[in-house]
Amino acid sequence: MKYTVSSMRTPPEGYAWSRFGQPEYTDWLDESMSWKDACYIGDWSFLWQHRITGPDALTMLGDITVNTLANFALGQSKHAIHTNQDGKVIHEGILTRFGDEEFMLHGRGGFWVRNYLGTTDYDVKVERDDWFILQVSGPNSVKLLEKVSGSSNLRETKFMWVNSLKIADHELYALRQGMAGEIGFELQGPMAAKQDVYDAILEAGQEFGIRKLGARATMINHLEACFPTIATDYIPAIFDEDMKSYREFFTSSMPSFAQPAYIAGSYDGAEISDYYRSPVELGWARNINFDHDFLGREALEAEKAAPRRVMRTLVWNGNDVADVFASMFRPGEHYPFMDMPRDQRGFMWADKVTAGDDLVGIATSRGYSYYYRQMLSLCTVDVAHSEPGTQVTVHWGEPGGPQKAIRATVAAAPYKPDRRRADLHQA
Repeated sequence: MKYTVSSMRTPPEGYAWSRFGQPEYTDWLDESMSWKDACYIGDWSFLWQHRITGPDALTMLGDITVNTLANFALGQSKHAIHTNQDGKVIHEGILTRFGDEEFMLHGRGGFWVRNYLGTTDYDVKVERDDWFILQVSGPNSVKLLEKVSGSSNLRETKFMWVNSLKIADHELYALRQGMAGEIGFELQGPMAAKQDVYDAILEAGQEFGIRKLGARATMINHLEACFPTIATDYIPAIFDEDMKSYREFFTSSMPSFAQPAYIAGSYDGAEISDYYRSPVELGWARNINFDHDFLGREALEAEKAAPRRVMRTLVWNGNDVADVFASMFRPGEHYPFMDMPRDQRGFMWADKVTAGDDLVGIATSRGYSYYYRQMLSLCTVDVAHSEPGTQVTVHWGEPGGPQKAIRATVAAAPYKPDRRRADLHQA
């Protein structure tokens, strides 16, 4: 590994597993099929939650969020994105409005909100909360949740809105989201209720082919459905000098073994900012709305009008990938090990992508899709080389070490058809 944000050469043992539970329950091939042919339950309770309340909460959130918050209705959720003055993503997460003056923000963004609040005189309170988040996703998810909750109105839930459910005698919320690119819900509620809810869903789910989602397969749904992820597809834009005080505040809030990012791969960035990404580059341009002032607006207005790079999927050549594995059965140096279905150590594995002698993109989230029987990656790629079908080369390896040139084809992102908004009455 080359330049790192962390002082450690590799993440500590068990770092990735500690977030998503054990590596496998059946096996990762079976689990990776669950959101296509049945359903899964996965645990995202490691995400931080912050409750934001007060008469100025909506105004303050608008100051640091690229999304429009006009007509933000009660019970509605948004993929809220926070950028620095250059329009690069600091944090992002799901923001839900539960009351006129009450919001819940899931993910790292709550720390940025707390930091920003400290520089203002807004009448707002930001507090850590302790909720569980259980994902239930796949074509059978609606039938399962109807059975376990006895709900008769779940199918009325609009995409990115919450509904109320009662499971195992616990009142909770169901956010219709679908992080696997399929019909799906995130169940949210007080942590004390988590195990009861989990057990009830798992028991009722046997009839519907439910699988528990392990850490090996978890991020493959992000890859197939194109959900770029912090510290995997981009480094949070918090490492510039003007962010020093916030960075110290943020890292002090993390577990002692964790760091904001670990970097590996053939791309040899000269500066940490080379690993930052804008919402446009990550495929989130539709989230940006200029009906209000926010940090990074000027930079994003220019970029959205004339993007330089966009998000695509790359399909890696199977024969070239096979040679990476074959090199480990030959004498002499071999190419770096290509973990299956993807790297499990929490890296941003950034590989350079070329066309001829020109650097045209950076590949991330490399992973094997058992469903498609293909090695895929996400890629921020120059607009001139972004047309599906374009041929490029991914360089697998490390700077100064053996590198395998792997042929790749540009494809749409998401790669798997997006079924999150399917008619629930037909499910």
